[in-house]
Amino acid sequence: MRTPAPTPRVITVVGPTAAGKSDLGVFLAQRLGGEVVNADSMQLYRGMDIGTAKLTLPERGGVPHRLLDIWDVTEAASVAEYQRLARAEIDRLLAENRTPVLVGGSGLYLKGAVDALEFPGTDPEVRARLERECERDGSGALHARLAAADPAAARAILPSNGRRIVRALEVIEITGKPFTANLPGDEPVYDAVQIGVDVGRPELDERISVRVDRMWEAGLVEEVRALEALGLREGRTASRALGYQQVLAALAGECTEDEARAETVRATKRFARRQDSWFRRDPRVHWLNGAADRRAELPQLALALVERAVTA
Repeated sequence: MRTPAPTPRVITVVGPTAAGKSDLGVFLAQRLGGEVVNADSMQLYRGMDIGTAKLTLPERGGVPHRLLDIWDVTEAASVAEYQRLARAEIDRLLAENRTPVLVGGSGLYLKGAVDALEFPGTDPEVRARLERECERDGSGALHARLAAADPAAARAILPSNGRRIVRALEVIEITGKPFTANLPGDEPVYDAVQIGVDVGRPELDERISVRVDRMWEAGLVEEVRALEALGLREGRTASRALGYQQVLAALAGECTEDEARAETVRATKRFARRQDSWFRRDPRVHWLNGAADRRAELPQLALALVERAVTA
């Protein structure tokens, strides 16, 4: 296990979608002389801008943002590969005595970056067989099998997420242990200050509804149509992204655009609840109020929290 420099520490800004993580990450990086390292799994994809609420260049405030736009939409996501890339960025910044600020709501990606998380290998034959079964029998049938083998994993993975179900079953078959047994506790690799942005459920739900409406107005359908021409529909990970999956269904004539928009809102609200549950399990996360009537206080509270931790 590596021994990180005590300062500057790694900062993580976590929480559910639409909580206000991105702006806070920019503020902290500006004040601490650091850079933002993206920890949103879908912002890794080139061209997926509107539907992932990727900050525009002016919104980034001159702060370098790393690990944005690094994968084509046809490439399957890999937490292990993200871990390698994120740690390279973190180590570079620490060597330069600068502060890495990891920002995002992808819990496993963040954990892989800052904690001692090792990923079991893969077996192409096992993976291919499970994928064939998923295509033939449906993800629901494999999810039922996962629930019998590893109830905790089944609770964390949606029955519709065939890719993750296949991976969990693959790991169980390869290791002979539950998928969740391969996820260790909170043994840190870096000295991290973890900040959670907390927004009450009614306000967060309203923010999500407004955000989705703005995405449609900003041209999400046109963005998806352009990415479809680049292979989005065949992308095993990118095609499942919130908003993109629903618009692809509309473009295929499976639903109307209005129905796709409404389903995007519903699915995003469900996803935000799962994000919140994931981060609440980690006692190292310091939660700060990100409600609208407290928004002006949030940056300074976060900065004070970081400064206290660094001087402790």
